[in-house]
Amino acid sequence: MTHAEFRHIAVSIPSQPGIYKYFDADNELLYVGKAKNIRKRVSSYFIKSFSTYKTHELVRRIARIEFTIVDSEQDAFLLENSLIKQFQPKFNINLKDDKTYPYIVIKNEPFPRIFLTRKVMNDGSEYLGPYTSVKKVKELLEFIRQTIPLRNCTLNLTEKNIQKGKFKVCLEYHLGNCKGPCEGLQTAEDYAENLNQVKNILRGNLTSVIRHFKEEMKLLAVNLAFEKAQVLKKKLEFLQNYKARSVISGVKEIDVDVFSLVKEKTIAYVNYLMVRSGTIIQTHTTKIETHLDENEDEIISFAINRIRETFKSDTKEIITPFSFPYPDSSIRVIVPKTGYKKKLLELSEKNANYFIEEFKNKERLQLNAPKLKTEQLLLQLQKDLQLPSLPSHIECFDNSNFQGSHPVSAMVCFKNAAPSKNNYRRFNVKTVHGINDFATMKEAVYRRYKRVLEENIEFPQLVIIDGGKGQLNAAIEALKELDASSKTTLIGLAKNEEEIFFAGDMESLKLPFASDSLKLIRRIRDEVHRFGITFHRKKRSENTFKNELEAIPGIGKNTADLLLKEFRSVKNIREAGQEELEKFSGKAKARIVFDFFNKKG
Repeated sequence: MTHAEFRHIAVSIPSQPGIYKYFDADNELLYVGKAKNIRKRVSSYFIKSFSTYKTHELVRRIARIEFTIVDSEQDAFLLENSLIKQFQPKFNINLKDDKTYPYIVIKNEPFPRIFLTRKVMNDGSEYLGPYTSVKKVKELLEFIRQTIPLRNCTLNLTEKNIQKGKFKVCLEYHLGNCKGPCEGLQTAEDYAENLNQVKNILRGNLTSVIRHFKEEMKLLAVNLAFEKAQVLKKKLEFLQNYKARSVISGVKEIDVDVFSLVKEKTIAYVNYLMVRSGTIIQTHTTKIETHLDENEDEIISFAINRIRETFKSDTKEIITPFSFPYPDSSIRVIVPKTGYKKKLLELSEKNANYFIEEFKNKERLQLNAPKLKTEQLLLQLQKDLQLPSLPSHIECFDNSNFQGSHPVSAMVCFKNAAPSKNNYRRFNVKTVHGINDFATMKEAVYRRYKRVLEENIEFPQLVIIDGGKGQLNAAIEALKELDASSKTTLIGLAKNEEEIFFAGDMESLKLPFASDSLKLIRRIRDEVHRFGITFHRKKRSENTFKNELEAIPGIGKNTADLLLKEFRSVKNIREAGQEELEKFSGKAKARIVFDFFNKKG
């Protein structure tokens, strides 16, 4: 859309808060934005000079503009986030976080079970989380199991079933991990109290749980139940150690969300710390792709809303590294200068920078890992076979025939231990008649490397002949006739025991069966088998049709193909009458085919 075209519609755009949507000529949603004044914000795209190519490209593609008026800037902000999440327009900020996070579910059932899940269902159960690490969630569940006795069986513990005495306590009861609600040894009220302690732990409210355990331990001691008190003391120590790992030194027992932002060109990283009762119960770093040179206010505002929504945060206080107009007036934005809140912000920034460094290291490793792995593999193969140079280019030959008929040869090429399919070759045997595997191999090798010499192509460092000494010697003869024996190393691979033969050696080389070198050689051998057999089947199938129909004097390929297409098989053609054949091939050719099969019969 040009500036002139926009001027015609500018007056129809309202000067009120809301969201605007840009569509292209194919009616695809390109961008969703929010504004205090929609007309003023949209007009800025058509009157200011663009700082990035992407903004210029967006404006060039705009064919249609839609808008929605709302009551306030906060409503516009929420609606914009909702639409971006739903439609993910290509020019909007892209939050690179498509994971499904685990939850801890408290099942909606009598004496509810607690377990890990990734599926959130509308079944009345309570879902706590999400959590950013499966490992951490499993540690947390194990910690709860060690601390609070809850059932983990799948029994249907209705009041009716318990009263009928359908169930018996299991080993978990005798180990002290369950109080036996299945036999009515624990009331629903007592079980609910345990669940309440679990929720406090998951929400980071460890102080109230510790206080509850201390009171219970004192009561047991007063009643002279010292063994039970000792068990509870161990659980209390376990809980205090867990708290020591999670609580930040010098931080008050506050509920707050902490966000920090690190921006590198078009990529921004936002770290989030969920702090509850002075304990960090969640930490997460999100990678964000910007498209239209969005400023830091827009990025962090978008990220905060999306992250708080994902992690179901309802705290009314957030800590950020800089002040910005956050649309939700119920949220208090704090930019700390000193004290424990500044300490939390610095910790968040430290986590963001650590994530960036780890992310870049992973990218470097992923980029270099295949190359390093391949180089190590080829170096090992060179060492195992005592080759004069690194075998970065390997070729492998195999013969294929069926009871001596339709003999073919195939060659596959591997470069840097990977198939190079453009360099695969097939050979229809020309000079050999009958079953002669050695002569067939010699012809294929001779033809391949004669062509290589003529076209001045680089020889492979290693040539594998699928077969024993006989096939290997035939290949050596072919290279000798071409005066090319010194240009490559030939080895033969025996089919039965995976033995490797070298020219002139009496003894074979046996590599360890599980060695990487032999695995690569076998992979190349298996590939030439597949390639050769596929070629042989195709040729055999073609020749079957050709022998039956095209061998008839006066019948060409087109007529044969037409008849096979209509009659589906040679058998049906043989059994067809002359008049039936005439419908598809004409009188003359129908007569020839009919006479051929009937005389033959």
